[in-house]
Amino acid sequence: MNANALAADRAAALRIVFVSRETLERIDAFVELFLRWQRAVQLVAPADLAKLWTRHVADSLQLIELAPAANQWADLGSGGGFPGLVIALAFGEREKALVHLVESDQRKAAFLREAIRITNAPAKVYAERVESVAKRLASEVDVVTARALAPMPRLLELAAPFLAKGIPALFLKGQDVDNELTASTKSWNIQSTIVPSRTHPHGKIVIVERASPLFANPQASEAGKSP
Repeated sequence: MNANALAADRAAALRIVFVSRETLERIDAFVELFLRWQRAVQLVAPADLAKLWTRHVADSLQLIELAPAANQWADLGSGGGFPGLVIALAFGEREKALVHLVESDQRKAAFLREAIRITNAPAKVYAERVESVAKRLASEVDVVTARALAPMPRLLELAAPFLAKGIPALFLKGQDVDNELTASTKSWNIQSTIVPSRTHPHGKIVIVERASPLFANPQASEAGKSP
């Protein structure tokens, strides 16, 4: 890891998103821990490390202004902490804030717990599959997020307990988002807005305001095609 490249990327990220001095101290501590754990547990692709701040940290932080009043967040498939833990780091001074991090990989869940411990971030880890915890969390949160977890049709299935309660979803996506949304309309009635990412020219953020299955089971349309 080139320290100069990482420092330059940090500076670039801080030109994209504003954070307080206290938040920056927490994120710096998180990044230091992240780089140590990355040697033993692949939290992100090695090629992404030089752009850790812009590609991952700033990418996560940009979601906050899309749901500024939300205090209780659920992050599905948190992985190495993006976006959920980074959002929690920014919420360090916010009263009543809590980010629920759902990550079934036990090693990554252990990393998240250690990061919460050293930064005192307002977050809680669930080392479970999304399907087993979503219904429990759906009555507790204001917004649900996911990044690099699954294609849009599958994401909607995973987030269904939240969407059924009218909880909005923020999904970080790439340039294939239009195709994913088109595929989703075969099984879902979706009300959504796409906004461009501030960190990557091809990145998109899908804001799902409403979504309901067209069938009793969102996979029913595919099942109906079977002989």
